[in-house]
Amino acid sequence: MRALRILFMGTPEFSVPMLESIHQSEHKLLATVTAPDKPAGRGRKLNKSAVKLFAEQHNINVLQPTNLKSEDFFSQLKALNPNLIVVVAFRMLPKQVWQFPEFGTFNLHASLLPHYRGAAPINWAIINGETQTGLTTFFIDDKIDTGHVIDKISLPILETDNVEDVYNKMLPKGVELILETLEKISKNKIDLKPQSDSENLKIAPKLNKDNTKIDWSQSGQDIYNLVRGLSPFPLAWSTLDNINEKINCKISKVSFQKESHELDNGQIILKDKNWLVAVKDGYIKIEKIKLSGKRLLKTSDLLNGFTINDGAMMK
Repeated sequence: MRALRILFMGTPEFSVPMLESIHQSEHKLLATVTAPDKPAGRGRKLNKSAVKLFAEQHNINVLQPTNLKSEDFFSQLKALNPNLIVVVAFRMLPKQVWQFPEFGTFNLHASLLPHYRGAAPINWAIINGETQTGLTTFFIDDKIDTGHVIDKISLPILETDNVEDVYNKMLPKGVELILETLEKISKNKIDLKPQSDSENLKIAPKLNKDNTKIDWSQSGQDIYNLVRGLSPFPLAWSTLDNINEKINCKISKVSFQKESHELDNGQIILKDKNWLVAVKDGYIKIEKIKLSGKRLLKTSDLLNGFTINDGAMMK
């Protein structure tokens, strides 16, 4: 069995259970690398990453390089001399860093690679209506999410799941997969599998204003999937054309009622404090919405003090 000396790299809350599992394992955790503290809020107080907070609470050495290509950081890397780097939700690494350890650098990715390479794999799996996703460990190479696969673990996506639901399912599975991968590397029992480069691979690009906007000409199922695939963050959005004003709004929860009708796509129907929007194969019922400058509300609560004019449309 090979003794592992691990350098962990990660930043958000998602990384913390994986870091904790390594910290509690038989393997030697040398240090963590995380993002520099960032000013936030009105007072511009410096915020520490979730990984840094955990590391400080458990007396784990923390590195916060602003430039991963700097001589200073590479000197720190050589001084620590890890024989393995583990990456969970961190930024791209320069080649001199990921190729430094004797046993390589592996990443935990929140999809079943080679599908959903990219920045938002959980979101896009739900948006595309997948019923299964998972996690993959793979050795980093000089492209994004393309390296040889070490191991995978699957989990279901239910029809009602949003991003938070899938995220919460992934945390214990991620811990399990990280520990299994470390065991295989320490025992030198890895069976590497190259990834396919088929043109039919589904991708997970960064979310932006364009790909998070609701297109009311789509099917009700597609709109339903988009909303849950962006909830609770960053949220799907649309514009309410309320005749005398246009209001941008974010929508966090909807349901879909399949039904024939002859209304225009985007037309709003109010019925018993229910906010329905006509789509080509039925109605989207908006259940939770945030109007620009307001807080997120149940639609029934919003309609107690907000008037939607006759002829209003979602666009």
